[in-house]
Amino acid sequence: MRFFKAVLFFSATLVAAAFLHAANPSSASSLTPVWEAKLPRFDAGAYDAKVELLLSKYEAATGRKLVPGPKKKVGLKIYTDSGPGMATPIALVKAVISAMERRGFDPDNIFLVGLNQMRLRMTGYLPAYAQGDYAFKGHPIYVLESGRYYDPVWFYDSPLPSRFDSIFAEKSVEGQDPNTTKEQDRKSFLATPLFLDADFWINLPVFTDHPILGVNGSLVNATLWNASNTARFFRSPANAPAAVAEMSAIPELRQTWVLTIASLEHYQFIGGPYFNSLYTVSEPYLWLSSDPVALDAMILTRMNHWRARNGFKPVSEDIHTLNFAETLGVGSVRITPDRIIDADK
Repeated sequence: MRFFKAVLFFSATLVAAAFLHAANPSSASSLTPVWEAKLPRFDAGAYDAKVELLLSKYEAATGRKLVPGPKKKVGLKIYTDSGPGMATPIALVKAVISAMERRGFDPDNIFLVGLNQMRLRMTGYLPAYAQGDYAFKGHPIYVLESGRYYDPVWFYDSPLPSRFDSIFAEKSVEGQDPNTTKEQDRKSFLATPLFLDADFWINLPVFTDHPILGVNGSLVNATLWNASNTARFFRSPANAPAAVAEMSAIPELRQTWVLTIASLEHYQFIGGPYFNSLYTVSEPYLWLSSDPVALDAMILTRMNHWRARNGFKPVSEDIHTLNFAETLGVGSVRITPDRIIDADK
């Protein structure tokens, strides 16, 4: 039986690892690159061209071809959980699908993974009505909250329960079965199609701020928005950053999580993860990297810039989500000028 258990003494482990990291800092040349392309427009043609450009640059630099393997499937983890206005752009997802089809994947072997059915419908990923037409017909869409895509032997075990903790005393928590036991409430089951059924998967997040996690982006879309029973973490400053870091470091998840592609067509710098159009920014850039920590660190700098311009305090430095993930080897927060590669040149 395979399973994952939380590190109960995470703080002590983190401190020890931090000393090692300080004593042996990574050189700039060893940092995973971030490729950046400028979008002339936010339409299907522009996304299609720039996604292909970024993927080709990645393949040339790494020597890894993003083609079908033994399983002949690829997964796309989208984000819709802030609702309409702050979801993964449909044009971006279509462009990634087209790029995968050009590399040999059959349409019905390119699947999308989202958390909540209602939000998938509200954002156009599923039809408004059961028999309606929709943008991704022909591609399987796995709705995690249906419970059909979790395996009982693959879970993240945390000492933080949900219904049995006085902080989370509400009886109705979205996505939680009220009939579970205390032991079951400690477990967050992982979305197994991404790492058991696919040759690899691509993360397609949207960036917002988050009062508990700092940045709701690459790391969080691949972890807390990608598992069951995680509402408990979104309200726990003591546990949430560690949970994100530990889940993102799970070897099987990392082995198949090939890269992250993120658009800056819209991102939110305060008030997240609930969408508020007053605090959104749009920039014509598309990023690609296999380092999710770097992408979250880059957007954090932008968020703090816009917070300052609008008279808000920066994201709290007491939130250590990115540092924890770096300590566990998920990526690096160091953003040097030579690390960002202009893919248009």
